[in-house]
Amino acid sequence: MELLKLQHLKKYFSNHKAVDDVSFSINQGEIFGLLGPNGAGKTTLIRMITGITYPDEGEIFLDGRKLNPSKDTARIGYMPEERGLYKKMKVGEHAVFLARLKGLSKADATKKVQEWFSKLHMESWWNKKVQDLSKGMSQKLQFISTVLHNPSLIILDEPFSGLDPLNANLIKDEIYNLAKNGSTVIFSTHRMEQVEEICDKIVLINLGKKILDGTVKGVKQQYRDNHFFIKIRNQNIDFSDAPFEIIKHNNSEIIIRLNESMPGNNVLRYLLEKEAEIESFSELLPSLNDIFIKLVNGTNAVSRTFE
Repeated sequence: MELLKLQHLKKYFSNHKAVDDVSFSINQGEIFGLLGPNGAGKTTLIRMITGITYPDEGEIFLDGRKLNPSKDTARIGYMPEERGLYKKMKVGEHAVFLARLKGLSKADATKKVQEWFSKLHMESWWNKKVQDLSKGMSQKLQFISTVLHNPSLIILDEPFSGLDPLNANLIKDEIYNLAKNGSTVIFSTHRMEQVEEICDKIVLINLGKKILDGTVKGVKQQYRDNHFFIKIRNQNIDFSDAPFEIIKHNNSEIIIRLNESMPGNNVLRYLLEKEAEIESFSELLPSLNDIFIKLVNGTNAVSRTFE
């Protein structure tokens, strides 16, 4: 079921088009990657979705009806990359304060904060001041304050910044749980490996325009370059008559490129005729990072959608 829909959004700052006719939709329960280089228009899009600013043209729909920032704010949780914490407040007091701003009673806010502090191992920090938190602990506090009111739409901008691997995994597990329980998550980051691991779908924005939209799997398949990885046990094989291009040959490991018309079965047949003892044969799909760089550096990128 579609939760969020952006339709032909445009936003101008003087003569600069920060967002230029961007459309995409996100389903309930999806973890969605919003990608783009610095200055691409991601933050402007997020500010329009959260009602901080308004589009000059186009419309935003939440649950099938036009977004009403004054009414829908409580259904959205937004964790910006920039820290916005009050340093002199106590940690527990701060989290309860932010929860009450989302409409929770003091009793409900305190209960939910305590539950989340327990999940993320922050109980001992309740009475300490925010200014004593490390960068990673501040990030955990901001994450809790973003999600504890059970928003339908959660927007996380660089949520793993400052976190060690253990705490990053804690947050990652909670993101999965939130999506499993029906929340839709927009995940904005420069870390492409995190996007590949976490996200169901992505959109790539560059110079205010959408240039890529689709599932992670579909995008990687579309930009496949026919590279294959082969591992063999016997290393003394002559590949001088190989019907494919050898990109790299390092003892038992080989990377090859096939032309479009050559099926992988022909490669296996050739290797068997050479009496190669094959341990593995698999296609090497490009990483999202490779695709990102290719499209952002391209001068004639065209908007594409891949399922």
